[in-house]
Amino acid sequence: MTHQTHPYHMVNPSPWPLTGALSAFLLTSGLIMWFHFYLTLLLTAGLLASMATMFQWWRDVVRESTYQGHHTPPVQKGLRYGMILFIISEVFFFAGFFWAFYHSSLAPTPQTGGHWPPTGILPLDPMEVPLLNTAVLLASGVTITWTHHSLMEANQKESTQALAMTIALGIYFTLLQMSEYSETPFTISDGIYGSTFFMATGFHGLHVIIGTTFLTMCYIRQQLHHFTPNHHFGFEAAAWYWHFVDVVWLFLYISIYWWGS
Repeated sequence: MTHQTHPYHMVNPSPWPLTGALSAFLLTSGLIMWFHFYLTLLLTAGLLASMATMFQWWRDVVRESTYQGHHTPPVQKGLRYGMILFIISEVFFFAGFFWAFYHSSLAPTPQTGGHWPPTGILPLDPMEVPLLNTAVLLASGVTITWTHHSLMEANQKESTQALAMTIALGIYFTLLQMSEYSETPFTISDGIYGSTFFMATGFHGLHVIIGTTFLTMCYIRQQLHHFTPNHHFGFEAAAWYWHFVDVVWLFLYISIYWWGS
């Protein structure tokens, strides 16, 4: 490596953005083929290519940050700004779903029977599985905060245990939502109620799966002692994302499950 007179990271040329774009194209094309023709070959190829790209790209980032020392304080500051802007973009993403829901529910049209929920829709009981899911996510917010504090105190054992609990709660939430979907008396094609319900809760469920994957990678890195009390932005980004997912669920529960029922 040549001598560098600045603290910024000049990223080396990488093939992974290109392979990531191609694998995303394969994945979306494969989904279309699966939806319309029940063919899974292209979808499987897209999934495998995406997983291979993620593994190798994450491996390179871990190598640059942990072993090569490229993630200096100014670089970490830029990463923090990037993560904050990403979460803000996610806020506006979900704001669109809430806008659609409130636009339809606060001024019901004759097509919905003039009231909300629309005629013929039997909403889910907010005091059953949705309430349990709320408790699960709130508990996961506590355990991930416990993980962060243990990490800053260099307590390897407690941080690992708390992170494992957070991942388990995330998986439990996903399983509960899958069981809820299998018993829901309406579908995504049941008018504006079905479409807003499944789009909002479904995309939130996808974010829980992404966040759980994010935390699982952090768990593996924690086991390999990649994080120190002063250098653990990879975990911090995952924690911010998880807290965002928690807050979105609270709005979903209050708006769609409780008020909307």
